[in-house]
Amino acid sequence: MARRRQAVTIKHVAADAGVSLQTVSRVINDEPNVRQQMRERVQASIDKLGYIPSIAAQRMSGSRSYLILALNDRDRTIEAWRAREGSDWVDQMLLGGMLKCAEYGYRMIIELVDTHDDHVERELTAALAALQPDGVILTPPHSDNPLITGVLENAGVPYARIGSLGEGGGIGLLMGDEDAARIATRHLLDLGHTRIGFVAGAAEYSLSEWRKQGWRAAMAEAGLPTEGLCERGDFGYESGLVAARTLLSRAGRPTAIIASSDQMTLAALEVAGEMGLQVPGDLSLVSFDNTPVTRFANPPLTAIDQPIAETVSRAVELIIAAHSGKDVPAGPTTIPAPFVERASTARMPIDD
Repeated sequence: MARRRQAVTIKHVAADAGVSLQTVSRVINDEPNVRQQMRERVQASIDKLGYIPSIAAQRMSGSRSYLILALNDRDRTIEAWRAREGSDWVDQMLLGGMLKCAEYGYRMIIELVDTHDDHVERELTAALAALQPDGVILTPPHSDNPLITGVLENAGVPYARIGSLGEGGGIGLLMGDEDAARIATRHLLDLGHTRIGFVAGAAEYSLSEWRKQGWRAAMAEAGLPTEGLCERGDFGYESGLVAARTLLSRAGRPTAIIASSDQMTLAALEVAGEMGLQVPGDLSLVSFDNTPVTRFANPPLTAIDQPIAETVSRAVELIIAAHSGKDVPAGPTTIPAPFVERASTARMPIDD
């Protein structure tokens, strides 16, 4: 029977480099009070021996846990998983967060929390006590929940707020929602559309209002009215059906619609078919999110691509910087949202 190879430990590194365990620990934890020559000497032994620091060993230093905790909405996440409708928000969080964490020797853990639960403070406090993370990433609608931010402020844990200005504490990160809505609206204006409808998302999300403001601003700049052209949904498919039917049943119906989620845009596509409208011949559609389903719709949907991975990646960087005592931006950091043009938009029908 082959003998199991003995794991390389911090003691082996210290012996090989001829230094103390404390010195090796300081190098592993990237502490500042180590001379460069000594740092290079220890790193050479780490590389030679193939030593991989464990999180448990790093946490023993007491200064860091090397864990980043990301919170996502429980109900919406589970609903999306069960529906299997192609939503990839969590996948993109993992892509951006895990890869960036790995660069710094960190790990990211995602917890699902119900922002509407009366016990959300107790639930979050328990998670903080169990994991002792070096920072927390909040996603909408958690980002603007004062109960959640209050717990983090009291605990003194650095936290990033995606889809939030960061007012009242924390690190704000925006995904360019208002500018993205302006870009989408201007795209349709350039195609000759003047009656551009808008389906807003759930009001509890700040980004819903920012998107609506971007659409209104672009319409105002073009000297066009918006009265009777806006309906509100909740990001879900059923709400999109109701909003689209309302907009397309009105006299002087819109020739284009921007919807604040892929599911609501797919719903608008279905309603258009029910009413005998061709997309994009009779009705142009622009979506927000750009989840995988947009590419497989018929026609494929023009969409604003939410930069989720890039935003979570930046959030990790800023949290680690804050935990290390480094300066972070005073105002919110904006990650621009790309505009992806596909086949669901075309010039306004000539007969309108």
